[in-house]
Amino acid sequence: MPLELTSQTERRTGDSQRLASLKNLLSSEGGLRDRDRMLFTERLALLLETGVSLNQALIALKKQSDKAALETVIDGLVDEISAGRTFAAALAMHPQFFSTTYVNLVAAGEQGGFLHRVLQELLEMEEKREQLRSTLMSALSYPAFLAAFSGAVVVFVLVVVFPKFAELFASIADQLPVTTLALMWTSDQLRQHWIFVLLGAGGLVLAWRYWAGTEAGRERLDALKLSAPLVKDIFVWLYLVQSLRVLGLSLGNGVSIVDALAACRDVVRNATYRRFILGVERKIQEGATVASGFAQSNFIPMIVQQMITTGEQTGSLPKVMTRVADYYERELSKRANVLAKSAEPVMLLVMGVVVGLLVSSLILPIFKLSRAVY
Repeated sequence: MPLELTSQTERRTGDSQRLASLKNLLSSEGGLRDRDRMLFTERLALLLETGVSLNQALIALKKQSDKAALETVIDGLVDEISAGRTFAAALAMHPQFFSTTYVNLVAAGEQGGFLHRVLQELLEMEEKREQLRSTLMSALSYPAFLAAFSGAVVVFVLVVVFPKFAELFASIADQLPVTTLALMWTSDQLRQHWIFVLLGAGGLVLAWRYWAGTEAGRERLDALKLSAPLVKDIFVWLYLVQSLRVLGLSLGNGVSIVDALAACRDVVRNATYRRFILGVERKIQEGATVASGFAQSNFIPMIVQQMITTGEQTGSLPKVMTRVADYYERELSKRANVLAKSAEPVMLLVMGVVVGLLVSSLILPIFKLSRAVY
């Protein structure tokens, strides 16, 4: 067997063994997180900026790592670079950790000789994405807590409190308010058939997850996100922030518009929006402008279409896309905070109505009993 063919076979075997080892480590450690990639990017950019070679920087990062899975990834990067591959090609061997956008931008940075600057820009992009995610989560966490707490209170009252009044109300069963009768019936069903209630609730959850996991279910939910009146703007703005930031950063660093759009399809997890991006790609391949591709969608705001047209006419499309992404990121944060502040009084009002209904359903029969005694 020729020496070159033998080395290629050994390399493939080594890659397969490394990937299998990495999968085992990912399953045992819970996987590498976005935070791990951000820390890797930040340290690597700093080392390259201070004049350390790429190979030495990766070896230093391996020594600093406290995760076996990340050490395996870095080992693979070092081996691939030592074998003559580019850094971008080595990163592409680990798609579970480095996205297509990440690989494309690193490739552009390698070709242009500004790899450390690209890594810094990637870090800033991921930090902004993480900050936006934290803002949205914090805005929704309190209303979600109120909803869960309200449900727990209702179940507790129905299961624990109402049964204690059942015998007391037996003598005036024909005089009980409709709400009291309905709640007492619900209480009886929960106590006597709680296992069927749990099984039914679990079945509904599993059925929903199964349907949402099918292609038809995902398509329906994705289309609903971009058409439902109350949530449409939030999802459109979120996808615009994700896609336009990637496009602006990619185009600003020399990545072709077709490759940048292909990377956007991996960034946004919405089938409808992905088809829109694919439509923009087709328009460009046919010789049309980016603006004409964005104009064919009915959910892209008019101001975005106008700004992209201006960016193409002035030759500043990367800067325009980045500014539009920054604008909608601020608007998204404001909208999330407004919704959170609006949801709080609404949830408190709902809790007040529910608690009032429960209390009145107990108090009114007690008043009737007291009048019957006297």
